Amino acid sequence: MAVYTDVSFEDLEQFLQAYDVGQPSSFKGIAEGVENSNFLLRSGRGAFILTLYEKRVRAEDLPFFLGLMEHLSSRGIACPLPVRREDGALFGTLNGRPAALLTFLDGVSLRNPETTHCAAAGSALAALHEAGRGFALTRPNALGAEAWRDLASKVEGHADGVEKGLRALIEGALEIDWPAGLPSGIIHADLFPDNVLLMGDKVSGVIDFYFACNDAFAYDLAVMLNAWCFGADGAFDKARAKALFGAYRKHRALSAEEIAAMPVLARGAALRFLLTRLYDLLHHDPSALVRPKDPRDFARRLRFHLSVANPSEYGL
Repeated sequence: MAVYTDVSFEDLEQFLQAYDVGQPSSFKGIAEGVENSNFLLRSGRGAFILTLYEKRVRAEDLPFFLGLMEHLSSRGIACPLPVRREDGALFGTLNGRPAALLTFLDGVSLRNPETTHCAAAGSALAALHEAGRGFALTRPNALGAEAWRDLASKVEGHADGVEKGLRALIEGALEIDWPAGLPSGIIHADLFPDNVLLMGDKVSGVIDFYFACNDAFAYDLAVMLNAWCFGADGAFDKARAKALFGAYRKHRALSAEEIAAMPVLARGAALRFLLTRLYDLLHHDPSALVRPKDPRDFARRLRFHLSVANPSEYGL
């Protein structure tokens, strides 16, 4: 989350005329993340997040994202619930941007999760995969394997200026033989620790569904493997991985094909975040209140995954 587009109190009051949420009592920007402009709104009816959609989020995808949150919430997943306008619409327009109001969830996100948190997040992902069944809309993974070569072409020329040898690493990783035919459905595709809210060792909410799509369930696990199972020193933590996979498998079994594909899926997930972080670094918006994330973290993870020959090295 971040703030790219300013919203005055007068703008806010006009926007809220379409909602039945009462009079605002406080309103402030949230300086986190990289994708959208976000504000915390409090009124007599509770706390809400106002999101203005920018950069990669297209207005035509909002019925999928917001409708998915409604679908998941109705099936017991603790996630933000879009507040419908009085005319029934899921979103409106504010300062020239598509904008939506969503319920606020309590909890904290952890920068350095422990094994118990990895297990809780793994269980939450399995529940999300199950709850996504039956959702009527579909959306391809816009940042899936088919998009990586085009994205790489936009950053490779500057890659070695960020880290020596980075261009060669990217070019080699693009030759991944991507698995097909794995069990698929709705995935989150970005379930990093900052998108999971915790109260103690329990997940209190899953947020930020703006990369959600239809893709392989095991790819979602590979994203989490990259996001949750490396320590602050950059080293792979097998205990975290075992906790993550073990908790997930208690709710949804992994096929032999999914397990065998995990090293390749992990390489692909690392490449995806290396490329998007490198792109964001090279095209950083100076008006944003956040710094772009360091792509070199995922270069190190990609190199690790390239050294993995057997899924057992992940604790599978």
